[in-house]
Amino acid sequence: MSHSIFRKDGTAQGVAKQRLIETLAHADKRIINDPYAERFVIGATLIKLLGHKFSVWLSGKFAPGFHEHLISRTRFIDEQVKESASDGFEQYVILGAGYDLRPYRLDLPSSMKVFEVDQMEVQARKRSKLPQNLPNIDNVTYVDIDFNHQSLTEQLLATSFDKNKRTIFTLEGVSQYISKEALASTIKELSKLTQGSSSTFVMSYVNDLIESDPKACFGEGYPRAAERAETIQRLSAKSGEPWVSFYNAEEIEALLSLNGFTVKENRTLADLNDVYFSPAGRSIPEDQIFKLEHFVVAES
Repeated sequence: MSHSIFRKDGTAQGVAKQRLIETLAHADKRIINDPYAERFVIGATLIKLLGHKFSVWLSGKFAPGFHEHLISRTRFIDEQVKESASDGFEQYVILGAGYDLRPYRLDLPSSMKVFEVDQMEVQARKRSKLPQNLPNIDNVTYVDIDFNHQSLTEQLLATSFDKNKRTIFTLEGVSQYISKEALASTIKELSKLTQGSSSTFVMSYVNDLIESDPKACFGEGYPRAAERAETIQRLSAKSGEPWVSFYNAEEIEALLSLNGFTVKENRTLADLNDVYFSPAGRSIPEDQIFKLEHFVVAES
């Protein structure tokens, strides 16, 4: 794995900010709920004062559908994790955990052991911001790793991780920040870690059309699509976390297949609009659909 995974926390804060904004919505309109997100967001008090509707509107001025895209990604992965728990999976590994708070907010069963994998300084910063007496905290193991010098396999097997137990792995919002070699290496390690049992791998990736045909990464009529795609990449690079890797569905499927995984789902906000937002009375019009990132579920 690459040492660059979550080297900084700018994007982790950004995603936590959108989770906080969504949590401010009325319960019957809310797509996800994260009562801990505010602890990781600079300016959380102001965001809470502004409220959900105004904060979503501000996000839309930056890029229409940006907030909804990140929330749909969160909800989609939430559901994969909860489904695996219901199906009797015994382990959950969060790769590049950052400020992921699923172990505490999803009410996972005590039988499911969670392993948060990230660099020591990221883990320490996260734990310093968490409240005392968190739900499920006794089931969480923090796995510190120096991606320059340590193996994911070795670090996990040095804990109570059991490669013979059914496991779900998640890699959310990371693949665009690391090299293709690093992603391939990660998936290869997961293949070795799951030889003794079945497993599920959930990841996201940015469509490579963002370079050749950026308009195809947004809904029909999306305003200034190419300009906004360039702005998103520029701001990410300015924060020290440039996007370096893009993929297409065939490439991801081939990479996973090479390592014994079969793709079961490949979704974007365009697919999830009617599933999440329409039932809440928040259907997103076509010209605000943000679909440059895909969410993939694969099984070994």
